[in-house]
Amino acid sequence: MNERILDPTEKTEESTIINLRPQRLNEYIGQEKVKEKLKITIDAAKKRKEPLDHILLAGPPGLGKTTLANVIANEMGANIQITSGPVLERAGDLAAILTNLQNGDVLFIDEIHRINRSVEEILYSAMEDFQLDIVIGKGPGARSIRIDLNHFTLIGATTRTGLIAAPLRSRFGIIMEMNFYPPEELKDIITRSAKLLNVEITEDAALLIAERSRGTPRIANRLLKRVRDYAQINNNGIIDIESAEKTMTLLEIDTEGLDDMDRRILKTIIEFYKGGPVGLKALAASLGIEADSISEVYEPYLLQKGFLVRTHRGRVVTEKALKHLGYSRENNKKLYSLWGN
Repeated sequence: MNERILDPTEKTEESTIINLRPQRLNEYIGQEKVKEKLKITIDAAKKRKEPLDHILLAGPPGLGKTTLANVIANEMGANIQITSGPVLERAGDLAAILTNLQNGDVLFIDEIHRINRSVEEILYSAMEDFQLDIVIGKGPGARSIRIDLNHFTLIGATTRTGLIAAPLRSRFGIIMEMNFYPPEELKDIITRSAKLLNVEITEDAALLIAERSRGTPRIANRLLKRVRDYAQINNNGIIDIESAEKTMTLLEIDTEGLDDMDRRILKTIIEFYKGGPVGLKALAASLGIEADSISEVYEPYLLQKGFLVRTHRGRVVTEKALKHLGYSRENNKKLYSLWGN
């Protein structure tokens, strides 16, 4: 499958690009409620000269959870150790990290909902009592020893809060939900990124890119770079509304931020399943893609934009989707009747 530019997950080459990431809370654009709560928490912890309480950042991929974790560490003047749930396969992997943390350090675990259950249990006493229980040996001769840990702050990031076990979730003192960004905030992010990239961009071009970025800063920056490429070849490096529109046409991204796969999903439900409802597995089989890809990558935006709804019987397209895709009321009376019109 071709690489999808609207995929909100981080690509390998993007993980090395740090220059676009804000370093301080006052540079971080958007998520105002989250920032307000964090500022109070950080100021209070610094005044008491104590590490922050453990923090869980939840929300769809690409919204800046990793960036925010780095910002928190910078605000606290702390070192940050970064890892991810799938990497921590054995208890020893986590134990090695925890015992090397200094007082006040930040441990960031991305995709914490995917952490191995046996590894997760080590976190309970580490987070609550700052102690690590290790079993040495096997069988009758096995014995448990307890190691004291330096006080640290665990920041966990998850796209699926419901998959985190209740005992782990209850040990986070601060749980913050991050939401999709409105176009106005994305426009500010794009304008800031353009300055850092030394690219001239007009206000209306920045807004157009923002409107097609699916409420996600990572996608906004990715689209900005593709428009920059087009402008450097065809418009002397200046990003205006015309170069932005032509780039979107080349990328097949429409006015609502939908790409070819988004439209395929909606059209499959409309044309194969008469608008729905259709089960996730049946839809995935019809499209030839994994069911998890639909539910975790494609659906969140379609649901947020009101093109798709979930019912107890399956997925159903909305009247808004029919209108956007050009299905007229006259020629599709049965589909429109789904909403009693």
